[in-house]
Amino acid sequence: MRLPSVNIAHYLHSRKPPNLHISGAQCWNLARIPTSRRHYHATQPRHVRSVHENLQKHGILKIGLKFPDPDSEYLKQLVVGLHQHHGHQLPISHSASRGWFWDVRPNSTVFQTANHQARSETMEEFPWHTDCSYEDLPPRYFALHVLQEDQFGGGTLSAMNTQRLSLSLSPATRESLMRREYSITIPPEFIKDPRKQNIIGSLMAADEQGQLNMLRFRRDLVTALTERAAKALHELEAAVQDANAQFQSTVHLTAKDFPAGTIILMDNRRWLHARHSIKDPNRHLRRVRWDAIPFDARPMEQ
Repeated sequence: MRLPSVNIAHYLHSRKPPNLHISGAQCWNLARIPTSRRHYHATQPRHVRSVHENLQKHGILKIGLKFPDPDSEYLKQLVVGLHQHHGHQLPISHSASRGWFWDVRPNSTVFQTANHQARSETMEEFPWHTDCSYEDLPPRYFALHVLQEDQFGGGTLSAMNTQRLSLSLSPATRESLMRREYSITIPPEFIKDPRKQNIIGSLMAADEQGQLNMLRFRRDLVTALTERAAKALHELEAAVQDANAQFQSTVHLTAKDFPAGTIILMDNRRWLHARHSIKDPNRHLRRVRWDAIPFDARPMEQ
């Protein structure tokens, strides 16, 4: 069942003036941007500003490309434009052996990191998580470019709004989640320094306006270091799995919503995401993560 309770901004490329559509009755016309070249929009300051502003406002954005782009050149140029015009940090490397882009597709024999298969390289479901929760500087944003959708209807991408999720937690749990009392293990395929196997940090943080809407979470990697942290982690995990909470805070993108040529951009701290199991072994997405900044800028507790 698809849940329409959360708005998603859609920014579609075409030879007509692009429109920004929000689910419901609202609709805004964006500035006209000529498409004289294949990747022209990604280098235009107005277009880049529209993407930046809508990411800030909604935290999730869907872009439809109307031209073939097998090498994800549009996405590369867009991220560089966000860096040049809006101060986003450039993309992070995925591991010691990979650069900006990571191919999200099933493969049981050839892995992008030697001797280690990432979860994204399987056909299994991937429960609720944020990307790079194990990084000292987790990326603020990530994008997925669909090169080939799941032809058999699998691989639904779900996104959960963390601010709405946090409202279902008790004040004591929110306070505990903000304490640096959690060990987060670095998966073997993403270890960049063999001497560093985990980090210590908090799971929840406030944004610049003081709103508790930033979360980092991947349950299989997190270990609570105190009793109060364990209680808070248990409540958070229960809230993430609660059907009523999901109904109020979750949107689902099926293969029909996510065809080849689609790009989804997401605020990695304001939205958890999950993937249903893949049915098509030829499903292929390309991922980039960028704007790696401190998750919790507060001074260390004494």
